[in-house]
Amino acid sequence: MQTLQSSPAGGPGLRKSPVESLRKQSPLLYNSRTSRKKQTWVQSISASASKTSSAPKREKDPKKRVVVTGMGVVSTFGNDVDVFYDRLLSGESGVGPIERFDVSKFPTRFGGQIRGFSSEGYIDGKNDRRLDDYIRYGLVAGKKAFENADLGGGNISKTIQKERAGVILGSGMGGLSMFTDGVQALLEKSYRKISPFFIPYILTNMSSALLGMELGLMGPNYSIATACATSNYCFHAAANHIRSGEADLMVVGGTEAALVPVALGGFIACRALSQRNDDPKTASRPWDKDRDGFVMGEGAGVLVFESLEHAMKRGAPIIAEYLGGAVNCDAYHMTDPRADGLGVSSCIRDCLNDGGVSPEEVNYINAHATSTPVGDLAEVNAINKVFKNTSEIKMNGTKSMLGHSLGAAGGLEAIATVKAINTGWLHPTINQFNPEPSIQFDTVANVKKQHEVNVAISNSFGFGGHNSVVAFSAFKP
Repeated sequence: MQTLQSSPAGGPGLRKSPVESLRKQSPLLYNSRTSRKKQTWVQSISASASKTSSAPKREKDPKKRVVVTGMGVVSTFGNDVDVFYDRLLSGESGVGPIERFDVSKFPTRFGGQIRGFSSEGYIDGKNDRRLDDYIRYGLVAGKKAFENADLGGGNISKTIQKERAGVILGSGMGGLSMFTDGVQALLEKSYRKISPFFIPYILTNMSSALLGMELGLMGPNYSIATACATSNYCFHAAANHIRSGEADLMVVGGTEAALVPVALGGFIACRALSQRNDDPKTASRPWDKDRDGFVMGEGAGVLVFESLEHAMKRGAPIIAEYLGGAVNCDAYHMTDPRADGLGVSSCIRDCLNDGGVSPEEVNYINAHATSTPVGDLAEVNAINKVFKNTSEIKMNGTKSMLGHSLGAAGGLEAIATVKAINTGWLHPTINQFNPEPSIQFDTVANVKKQHEVNVAISNSFGFGGHNSVVAFSAFKP
């Protein structure tokens, strides 16, 4: 997530990280007697990363090329991918007052809440009433992606080998609503009042497991939880299952339903959230000088990945190509990004190398851009280390309209990225009233722009220093 705000000098702020004292004492990196070695080590990594190598080569083997053949979404803009992107293009805000529970005593009282959600046709009524929302969102988005890939109808035996098709559906926080209900039942009544579904439905892997059961897919199935980098980690893992020959097809993405009192209160305690209650729709404002924190959101974004060979064999609709991805860790702080940007810049380079892409080929970045004072600039500083000529690159922030959907953010933003490739239109970054002068990128401020995307990258970063970058392009035989 990498989003906490810095307090003004001399003002009240977050308590020091509990690992801060350990950092200072560590003889490996932080002891003053080894500071020179540390500096040399970091410089050597930076120098190595910046060396120019021979022109990267794209994968040619159809068994290892990974294509996108389906997409499904659950969002504050609805459950239809085309409507979702049309509303992004129009610059709408999906942020508004939280109505799900009493927020009158919270200093932040708004978010990107999903309203009027219906799982009709995708989850039977009895199960629907039992499930935590994060599972409901994941099941609906996953089944919609499956349908979009021409795999609907409940009969997949003729088109795919179920033992070679899997699911990786991640969640940063899992079944928080079910968890809080169980704790409340225990404290106010008795353990006897805890739901028998309490344990299964709080687990972060259960959305992935249930989707696999519903679709009959018996290949690799698990979840990944790396906070707000979750979805991209899932994409990276799913593609590697296909490239290694372990799977032909993977249903992959992220789902989150964390707009509940305990999570809202927790992020407020971290001083991570905007408190612009007087005008919620303008609260999420990436790269604006007056940004004051991120806005919580929720939803699910799921894609179908296939090997090119498998997709062509079954005549699947090929929407885009996944070129490559990378994941790494800052190894620095639980919540703050590295000041030198080394983790993120290295992750971007590794993603491009994995995809056989040169920096000059990238002309669109869907940024993490959470609307926090520290995080927004840290990301741009890291990007500047990789891309020396930014004049052709356009960069936007989907969270300006959806809020931050945590573990689902990368899934929703991957869909926005693929739609940008398909349509030739980039959605705006709204609420750009007073732009940061240090940012030299075209951030598609406030109004959509027509732009033929060559190669796009999508960034996601999470608490714990988890970095992830994925690259997409139009499919070219």
